[in-house]
Amino acid sequence: MDRQGAVAQLRRAVNEFAQTQLAALDTDGPWSVGLSGGPDSLALTAAAARLRPTTALIVDHGLQAGSAEIAESARTQAISLGCEQARVLRVEVGVDGGPEAAARTARYAALDRHRDGPVLLAHTLDDQAETVLLGLGRGSGARSIAGMRPCDPPWCRPLLGVRRQVTHAACTELGLEPWRDPHNADRRFTRVRLRNEVLPLLEEVLGGGVAEALARTATALREDTELIDAIADAALPEVTTNQGLNTAALSELSAPVRRRVIRAWLLAGGAIGLTDKQIRGVDTLVTVWRGQGGVAVGSTLRGRRLVAGRRDGLLTLRQETI
Repeated sequence: MDRQGAVAQLRRAVNEFAQTQLAALDTDGPWSVGLSGGPDSLALTAAAARLRPTTALIVDHGLQAGSAEIAESARTQAISLGCEQARVLRVEVGVDGGPEAAARTARYAALDRHRDGPVLLAHTLDDQAETVLLGLGRGSGARSIAGMRPCDPPWCRPLLGVRRQVTHAACTELGLEPWRDPHNADRRFTRVRLRNEVLPLLEEVLGGGVAEALARTATALREDTELIDAIADAALPEVTTNQGLNTAALSELSAPVRRRVIRAWLLAGGAIGLTDKQIRGVDTLVTVWRGQGGVAVGSTLRGRRLVAGRRDGLLTLRQETI
């Protein structure tokens, strides 16, 4: 911690983010903060409310006993910190994708629906490091290892360069009592074990600085990913026909660009939850064509899936009943 203290560090980080990332979007009006009541989001709310008119959005998932009281406490703290508005958003969590994914889907939908301007989220450098490790472990490809974007409108993450210890220290400096989510200590969750067991061990074995190194890796990969995405976006119309993708034209593209084109085409056709393995499987329909069958991918359509196949020199996408 420098001599200015944790609160000053946070304000500086949020202010610099506003002057760079948000200025580029020509967004200088009010903003919202996703507030859970935990130390990270509480510290972010305190910093944000000093800089712009701020609306705190507190999502009550209703998944834990006393969640309504926790949400109301967060709302009261937000007002005391200078937020112009603080709203509790009660949501119903579905089941698709498991409890964590379903809660996240419900939360982001509510935040998007009720936001006033961009939404600041309190993901820290430590969260970014954990995300990179999860991507590495799952073999999800460069996009996953690239981690979270600082700005992916309307979602903004001004604390990706700030360690978690700074947000906790800021709460102490401000005399705030954050809520401690018991899920953050539950070893049943993979991210909790990464946070409390894997990262500390890596820090010990490698001599420190691991979280910062993982965050730097994410930044470098994200820059490369965004460049390839831009090239793929320009190439997609050139290989697209009314019936599908022209495999001869696809084969002329470099492998990374070709796979990004395939990914974009699948997503546009309604695919969801794409994995690197699936995308590479579709790619083999172009590069190693031996008359093989198609590749199934997830779909938003209930009871149906999408299958990418090859016919008459084209990649095509069809629906099949599950």
